[in-house]
Amino acid sequence: MSSAQMPIILLRDGTENRQGKGQVINNINACVSVSDYVRTTLGPRGMDKLVVDRKDKTTISNDGATIMNMLDIVYPAAKIMTDIAKNQDNDVGDGTTSVVILAAEFLKQAKQFVEDGVSPQLVISAYYHASEEAIRKLDELATKIPEHGLRDMLIKCAATTLSSKLVAQDRQYFAELVVDAVNNVDDDLPVSMIGVKKISGGSVTESHLVKGVAFKKAFSYAGFEMQPKHYKDVSIALLNIELELKAEKDNGELRVNNVSDFEEIVNAEWNILYNKLEKIHASGVKIVLSKLPIGDVATQWFADRDMFCAGRIPEADLKRTQMSCGGQILTTVSKIESTALGKCDEFYEKQLGNERFNYFIGGAKAQSCTIILRGGAEQFIAESERALHDAIMVVRRAKKNDTVLAGGGAIEMELSHHIREKAKNITTKEQFFWKAYGKAFEIIPQQLCINAGIDAVDILNQLRNRHLKGEKHAGVDIFRECVRDNLEGCIWEPAAVKRNAINAATEAACVVLSVDQTITNQPKKNEMPGLPSKH
Repeated sequence: MSSAQMPIILLRDGTENRQGKGQVINNINACVSVSDYVRTTLGPRGMDKLVVDRKDKTTISNDGATIMNMLDIVYPAAKIMTDIAKNQDNDVGDGTTSVVILAAEFLKQAKQFVEDGVSPQLVISAYYHASEEAIRKLDELATKIPEHGLRDMLIKCAATTLSSKLVAQDRQYFAELVVDAVNNVDDDLPVSMIGVKKISGGSVTESHLVKGVAFKKAFSYAGFEMQPKHYKDVSIALLNIELELKAEKDNGELRVNNVSDFEEIVNAEWNILYNKLEKIHASGVKIVLSKLPIGDVATQWFADRDMFCAGRIPEADLKRTQMSCGGQILTTVSKIESTALGKCDEFYEKQLGNERFNYFIGGAKAQSCTIILRGGAEQFIAESERALHDAIMVVRRAKKNDTVLAGGGAIEMELSHHIREKAKNITTKEQFFWKAYGKAFEIIPQQLCINAGIDAVDILNQLRNRHLKGEKHAGVDIFRECVRDNLEGCIWEPAAVKRNAINAATEAACVVLSVDQTITNQPKKNEMPGLPSKH
C-alpha cells in the first residue's frame, strides 16, 4: 500500500494568497483606477473634487495630495500612489497630481508587455535606465534664473502653480504676496515660520502680508479693555509661566489652628504672584505674552501700569513671535536679562471680520511673517490656503535650485521625443520598453487638453511636429488654446518639481511591477484586527 503524501499547511486557514502574472496585472489596474480620481484636476482648467469624510465634513479641492490623503484606499498595491503624492507634496509642494498620473501611465504602458509574458524585471531595468536619461536631458534643458531678475522669475513660477488653483483669477496678486513672504523668511527656516491666518468675510483681494506676527486675540480676563492697544519700539517678554492664583487646597492639605495662620498662607500665595509681576515690570517690558494662563489679578495689575498682556497663546504663534521679535521663551522671572527680551517695532490691535487680531511688527532682522487670508465660504478659504502652501513650497524650492523649465506639457513632450530617439539606437528588445516609457510622458499635455476641452489629438500632433523640428520649449497654452513657446510665454515650473516627479513616478511604477504575490493575513476568530492575540 503506497503511503499518500500529507499536505503541508504553511499559512493559517483563511489567509488570502494571490500570485503570478494575473496579480501584477490586477495591481496595475488598481493603480490606474486610483489615478482616475485625480486625473481631471490637472491644469488651469482642471475640475475640483468634493470629498465628504466619515464625519460629514466636506472638502473641496483640486490638490492631488489632499484628495489622495482623503481617499480610503484598501487595495494594498494602490496605496503606493498615495505615498508618492505625499512624498511629492512634502519635498516640493507641487506636481502631486502629475506624479500620480505619470506613474499610472508608466504602468499602463508596461501592462501590454506583462500580458505578453515578458518578465517584469526586464521592464523595470529598462525603465530605470530610461529615467536616468530623462533626468540627464531635463537638467540640460533647465534654464538658470538670472540674479537681477530673481523676483520676477519667482513670481512667474508662483503664478504658474496658482493657475490651476481656486485662486487662479487673482494669481498675479497672490504670486507677489507669496514671493514677498518667502523673501521675508530665511531659506533655512521651516515653512511654518510663514503663518497663514484664515478669516471669513471680505474679498479675497483683501488678503495681505504682515511682516511680523498676527494672531487672534487670546482669551482674556477682566481688565483687558483698560490695557493700551498700541505701542511703538517696545520690549516683549515671552513666558511659559502661569500668572494666576492657584487654589492650594487642590494641591495639598494644610491644618491651621488659628485665623492668623490662615491669613499668612493666603498672603503668601498673593505675595508669590505679586513678586513675579514686580520682577516682570522692573525689567522694563511693555508687552507680556505667555503660553499659560494670565489671570484677572495679573491682567488688571498690568493694565494699571500701562502694560499689555495675553495668556494662552498657541505655541506656534509664540515661536513665530520669537523669530520675528527675538528674545527667549522664559520659564522663570527670577532674573530677566535684557538679552532675553524681544524687541517690537510696532504693536497694535485691529478688527478683522468678526475677530480682533494682535499685530506684532518685528525689527529689521524679523525671520517670520503672516499671511492674512480673506474670503467667503469656509471651504474656499481652506482651498486657498492649500494653494498658497503649494506656491510657497515652489518658490522656496526655486530660490534654492534657481533653474526653471517650460511648463504646459513642454518638458514632457521634449523628454518623450528624446527618449524615443534614444531608443532607436538600442538593438535589443529593451528598445520597446524605452519607447513605451517615452510615450507615457505624452499623458500630461494630453490630459491638460482633455480637461480644458481642447482637441487633444490635434494639439498632440502639433506638439510632436514642433519638437521634431527642434522647438524644445513648445507646449500647450491653455488660455489661448494653442501651441506656443512656453518659456517665452512665462509658463514656468522649477526643475526640482519635474525631477522629483519623474523619479517618484518611475520608482512607484517599478515597485508595483516587481510585486507578483499578495499575502493577506486574516485575523483569528474572536481576535480584533490590529490587537495582539491572547495566549
